[in-house]
Amino acid sequence: MTGRNYYIYDVFSDEALAGNPLAIVLDAEDLDDAAMQRIAGEFNLSETVFVLPAENDNHTARLRIFTPRTELPFAGHPTVGTAIALAERAGTGGDGIRTSILMLEEAVGAVRCAVTVGKNAAYAEFDLPRLPVSLPIPIEPEAVAAALGLGHHEIGFENHTISTWSAGVPYVCVPVADLDVARRARIDAALWRSLLPELEGPAAAPYIYCRETVNHDHAFHVRMFAPDDGIAEDPATGSAAAAFAGAIMQHDALVDGSHGLLIEQGIEMGRPSSIRLEIDVHGGAVESARIGGHAIRVAEGRLLI
Repeated sequence: MTGRNYYIYDVFSDEALAGNPLAIVLDAEDLDDAAMQRIAGEFNLSETVFVLPAENDNHTARLRIFTPRTELPFAGHPTVGTAIALAERAGTGGDGIRTSILMLEEAVGAVRCAVTVGKNAAYAEFDLPRLPVSLPIPIEPEAVAAALGLGHHEIGFENHTISTWSAGVPYVCVPVADLDVARRARIDAALWRSLLPELEGPAAAPYIYCRETVNHDHAFHVRMFAPDDGIAEDPATGSAAAAFAGAIMQHDALVDGSHGLLIEQGIEMGRPSSIRLEIDVHGGAVESARIGGHAIRVAEGRLLI
């Protein structure tokens, strides 16, 4: 029988049918760009990963990441999910805890991942291949509020204002007053698109956040909409959390040292997710950062193409 195997993982959750679902297609070296895009459209998940042999013999694998409509240079939940899938696939069995280091090649660069696999749970954490950088995109709060179906007085809290950041994929970080405002947000895709200048690469999607949370051990509650990528709303967005590290540093002025924060997402969708963001600060600036989370396999099968 021709074809190739695939897995479905729920990422940024340790429970099935929560978090962000991810399709992982193995042995994809003979697929061209058009075939990968069509297969990603067939799965119709936030992202589909295609695993290819690494170009560097010292690395684990090369990944190509597709939304239903476009290819991405980098994404967080595909990195976490694929690292766990490859570590589990390479495991030798047994009930003990296994830890491994993987180097995954993505278009953004090589991404170092640490994976811990146990009997009932698996966790992966990766170093950001690029630190967040601020993008000078002036957007008026009134226009952002209109595109998100909110009042302009509901944008911002404390000293947090709208800012745009990228750690490989750009996002407009939109602070809102509280959970009620976050829950009421709805995107007008055409109006949002009209606010943004033409940039090379993916358009900057809105990343809505507030300090009030559902889970009291979490630091921020967030939502992300990306209709132009075929994603009405994303249950968990690691690349956005990576960019968000810049906004946190700018507005919260973190002191030197290591800071671990939990970010909740997907609650409005019925797919609760938990993303761990660790930020190392030195000299008043982000020196390094990491994204981590659990993932669990929920399905596997074979593509007959």
